[in-house]
This record gives sequence, structure tokens and C-alpha cells, in this order.
Amino acid sequence: MESSGTRTKSPERLVFFSDAVVAIALTLLVLPLTDLVPELAAEHQDATDAVLEHWNQIFSFVLSFVVIGRMWWGHHRIFEEVRAYSGALALTNFCWLFTIAVLPFPTELTGQYGTDRFTTLFYIGTILASSACQMVLVLIVRRDPNVAVREGAVTDRWLANNVLSVVALAIAFVIGAIRPAWGYYALLLLIVPPMIARRFSGRDDD
Repeated sequence: MESSGTRTKSPERLVFFSDAVVAIALTLLVLPLTDLVPELAAEHQDATDAVLEHWNQIFSFVLSFVVIGRMWWGHHRIFEEVRAYSGALALTNFCWLFTIAVLPFPTELTGQYGTDRFTTLFYIGTILASSACQMVLVLIVRRDPNVAVREGAVTDRWLANNVLSVVALAIAFVIGAIRPAWGYYALLLLIVPPMIARRFSGRDDD
């Protein structure tokens, strides 16, 4: 039976708002690069040399663009299984949006300071927090029948993939604390969770 707290709370506006925040965050990522162009042109610097000189900033932009894109896709898939939102879902979603909105800041720090320990931990920690929020969103949809569009909408494989992604990022965070130069490479650990979830689950959907 539906509760009065969730009966009329369509997730549509929440999804539109979330998509807008993600779009703004993606736009903010590239602004530091576009701001460089007039400065480099004024210095009559060769375009190729300019790109090579600012490779760290370009790398951090591409990495963060992929990260936010991956997070958005996961968020999109979660809300495909939502028919009404609860207070817990809305609050967790706003926490997730906070991590997305913050990410351009450590991205810019990464471009400027590279493998500095604080910068590495700030960057990975932000992604870890975002992934943890997504995991909580998945748990809410899985456990609250007033939120999910159908019973069993969140499969074991889907949940396992989210939990293992948080674990992988926590390991990357520890690696970054011990060896900051390895921290960004440790993000490649995110390749592992889907493979493990697929191996230990007989379901086709995640």
C-alpha cells in the first residue's frame, strides 16, 4: 500500500533538476581551459606547445568528464526505477548533487598541483562520496516499495556493483594517501566491480 508521503511525489522534477546540475558541472570543467586560450594567444605561444604545457589540466578535465558522465548514467538508471520519491531519496540525491557540483574544484586543483597528496585525496574522496551516495540511492530503491516502480527493480548484481565500486574507491583513496602519484591510476580499480558482480550473479540486469 502506498503511503501518503510518496503517493504524489513524482520524481520528474527531481530528475530534471539533477540533470541541470550535472550539465552545469560539466560546463564548469572546461571553463579553466577556455580561459587559457586568450592568455596563450597574447603570449604568441604555439598551440601544440600550449597543449603540451597544460597537459595536466587537459587530463584532469577528460578524467572528470568521464567520471561525471559515468555517475550521471548510474543516476539515470536508478531513477528509471523510481515512481515516487521519499524524503530519504530526495536528501540522498541532494548529497549526490553536492559531490557533483564540488568536483570541478578538485579537478582544477589536480590540473594545477598534480600529485600533491591533499589534491589527490580531495579528488578521489569527492568521487568516493559521490559513489557512496549512489549506493545509498540504490539501497533506498531496493528496500522501499513506495519508491520503486516494481518489486525486484534493483537486482543483486546491480547492488553488488555499487557496493564494490565504493570499496574500490576506498582502496584507491588509501593508495592515494600512501603513494599520491599512484592515486589517479588506482581509479582503474573501478573496472573490477562490474566483472566481479557479473561473475557472482546469474542475472543479466544490473
